[in-house]
Amino acid sequence: MITGKQRASLRKLANPIPAILQIGKGGINDNFLKQVDDALEARELVKVSILETAMLDTKATCNYVAECLHAEPVQAIGSKFVIYRESKENKTIEI
Repeated sequence: MITGKQRASLRKLANPIPAILQIGKGGINDNFLKQVDDALEARELVKVSILETAMLDTKATCNYVAECLHAEPVQAIGSKFVIYRESKENKTIEI
């Protein structure tokens, strides 16, 4: 569990990065979760965009993906959300 100050620091780091993954009308499946898992291991901080065709709630989707991957939800605004998980191999972010 991360603190409010740590979450604020991660939000600051996540602001300039682009969304590298999208959720479309196919929704969340095992392949998508694998892609997010790989991205978290490589980057630690991942921004995901939800397309309008997905018809998903951003906050609920963020919490679900974070729970599935043992990550921390950082932010969910509009159609984008950010999650964080400390990398085992490529630790780059100090919080």
